[in-house]
Amino acid sequence: MTTKIINSIVIIALVTIFLGGCIPVLNNTKNENKSVPNSFVGSKDTLNIAKVKWKQYFDDPNLIALIDTALKNNQELNIMTQEIEMSKNEIRARKGEYLPFVGLQAAAGAEKLGKYTWRGGVEDNLVLKNNPEVIESKSDYLIGANASWEIDVWKKLRNAKKVAVYKYLSSIEGKNFMITNLIAEIANSYYELMALDNMLELLQNNMRIQSDALRVVKEEKNAAKVSQLAVNRFEAQLLHTQNLQFEVKQQIIETENRINFLTARFQAPIKRNSVIFFDLATDSIQSGVPSQLLANRPDIKQAELALSAAKLDLKVARANFYPSIKITAGVGFNAFDPSLLINPKSLIYNLAGDLVAPLVNRNAIKANYYISNAKQVQAVYNYEKTILNAHLDVLNQLSRMNNYEQSYNTKAKEVDILNQSVGISNSLFQSARADYMEVLLTQREALESKIELIEIKVKQMNAKVQIYRALGGGWK
Repeated sequence: MTTKIINSIVIIALVTIFLGGCIPVLNNTKNENKSVPNSFVGSKDTLNIAKVKWKQYFDDPNLIALIDTALKNNQELNIMTQEIEMSKNEIRARKGEYLPFVGLQAAAGAEKLGKYTWRGGVEDNLVLKNNPEVIESKSDYLIGANASWEIDVWKKLRNAKKVAVYKYLSSIEGKNFMITNLIAEIANSYYELMALDNMLELLQNNMRIQSDALRVVKEEKNAAKVSQLAVNRFEAQLLHTQNLQFEVKQQIIETENRINFLTARFQAPIKRNSVIFFDLATDSIQSGVPSQLLANRPDIKQAELALSAAKLDLKVARANFYPSIKITAGVGFNAFDPSLLINPKSLIYNLAGDLVAPLVNRNAIKANYYISNAKQVQAVYNYEKTILNAHLDVLNQLSRMNNYEQSYNTKAKEVDILNQSVGISNSLFQSARADYMEVLLTQREALESKIELIEIKVKQMNAKVQIYRALGGGWK
């Protein structure tokens, strides 16, 4: 018996060595590069706003309430949650593959053999003690248990289970990344809505100013100081401004509905305090160092886990070249009479071992091996691309923060000067020291500069939101 076992082990070893030498050589391989610059803008301060909770970063209670609602109700987020649940069950399925399979079996049957058949003729000559009638009608009863177990010598099944684990963890990071983007999208839409409210108020105030100017011009026309042309120009400008407000009203409705969609509501008022829009702070940003992105950005962690899964998938594909060893066993009772079923003499059992090795036509295994390697290389590129994208994303947002702050300060000075110019031009026009075209031009420039100031402010707030997202904040 010992000699047989030793011979079997030797055979397995020889087959394994032979098959191992037949594994194709991979020429297209690549290892990931995790290196990043030492700093974003020269500062190596490790303080990072990504560690700040989103409820602290966004201190507007109305915005916090919207984000809370979205995190509970958003359909895309709930869909992702179910995908995570599926990945979790995939782990359970993979784990069961390298554990023994055990099943219970019960069977009953009857068979009438023809006398002039080979089996019928043989059994017709048998003499069964105390049961001569069994020859005419043969019954069979079986109860027992069977088991099968593939011995995971090459860790193929265990690695497949680890792949499922990595994919599960990757799906969790995918959800975290979705949470980060969802928070950013709601915050951006919320600030855009506040900006539109201020723009609508600006247009309405400007319409009142233009209406007063039109009234004055009509009086001047009645006094024969100006022509009908001046009246028409002032009236056309008023109508143009009135037309702009309808576009802004439509944008307000669409922005409100976008927020309602993100919060999974059909229709609900969006509470906001747009009066404080210009007072919203854009504090200095602590961006930390680039290496912190590897731990803070969920998309980078997701790509890293996907890469780990791809590496193990390659090991699983490689293990397919080696022989698989499977053990099957069974035990139970089998008899032609139910009363004799539970009887020591009715005991049956079996034990077998199978060694299956791919020798001929291994094209499918080779193809799967090459595909797994290509996916692993692809995962490396995707991981490096995600790191590069995250780094450049932060640089872009830091630049936006700086440039829009300076742009806002410059535009605010322009607005102040043009506001003064409107009053001056009106006074000069009434005293006949300025042409009405100067008044119209000054009013138009003042309105455009105020609209641009609102647009720059909302870009400032957008940059504040996006730098928080880019650094990996929001999901914790």
